[in-house]
Amino acid sequence: MSLLQLRDVAVTYRTASGEVPAVRGVSLDLAAGRALGIAGESGSGKSTLAMALLRLLPRDARVTGEILLDGEDVLTMKWGRLRAVRWASASVVFQGAQHALNPVRRIGEQLAEPLLVHGLATPAAARRKVGELLEQVGLPAWRARSYPHELSGGQRQRVMIAMALACSPRLIIADEPTTALDVMIQAQVLALIRSLIAEHDISLIMISHDLSVLASMSDRLAVMYAGRVVESGPSHEVFQDARHPYGKALAAAFPTVGDPASRLAPRGLGGDPPDPMRLPTGCSFHPRCPVSLPSCASADVELWPAGESRTVACVHVLPETGRPAGHGDGDETPGTSVTPAEETEDHGISVMRPAKEDA
Repeated sequence: MSLLQLRDVAVTYRTASGEVPAVRGVSLDLAAGRALGIAGESGSGKSTLAMALLRLLPRDARVTGEILLDGEDVLTMKWGRLRAVRWASASVVFQGAQHALNPVRRIGEQLAEPLLVHGLATPAAARRKVGELLEQVGLPAWRARSYPHELSGGQRQRVMIAMALACSPRLIIADEPTTALDVMIQAQVLALIRSLIAEHDISLIMISHDLSVLASMSDRLAVMYAGRVVESGPSHEVFQDARHPYGKALAAAFPTVGDPASRLAPRGLGGDPPDPMRLPTGCSFHPRCPVSLPSCASADVELWPAGESRTVACVHVLPETGRPAGHGDGDETPGTSVTPAEETEDHGISVMRPAKEDA
């Protein structure tokens, strides 16, 4: 059963220079008790999508589509209902704990706040619960009397995890929870998240640019580029054998332990992500793609089946009969969009299926 369903979600920022499309038509499903990883470079739209799930974006952001949490659309919730859902049904581990925590309030006060706001505990019970939460994430209970600046980066991140767990939510959204932490602390924080998720049977959405981290933390993986999902499938399959050129580049950016060739010559990706206000025509990735075809500059391919429970938005996975004119022969067809006509659910993420041919 799906806990979270995203249907054609788009996020547009209104600026003085015009509208900026940050997320463009994302459709994903997350089953209860499962983990979904969302990968991409800075500017790919992954954090914007994560913040849109609980309407945490600034006022100049316009969100369209459907975000169904337990069948209820978050985008149409009244303010009171939305406050009841935040932290109690779904919570967030923010990217920068130093900025997410109030610097002039003690840790214990901040951990107790969601419990008191949702009426889940009396002040005395909340204080006891705060000590339990801190010990659960590997911190001594007396740390409740500390201020955020008195904790290390890893300790602050543990506090954010404790806060996310405070009201026993069914879904946790972790937005790059190990950013700016050293490698050893990263490993400890990831192990902590993994054990707590399994212990409490919580669904997880984890955002990162590191495919290796997401492969170890999630059941399925969605790769975003220029505001769209360009590949999705089982995490280890996407990490080890990405089918989209962008997914391949992300996976190749990390050296393989024990492989001197990859350690001495890590492969990167030339160029920069596109400006959302000036997206390339056709496939958004084609200016940086090492295997682009002439018609990729004009024909846009939507998610297409690329094996069991996998989808890829690339012309190289299309069957010959499904390719638009010009793919492979140099004949471009301006404005073409290759879009599968039927959409079904498969293994927790929406999968686009080609339409059946008429008899």
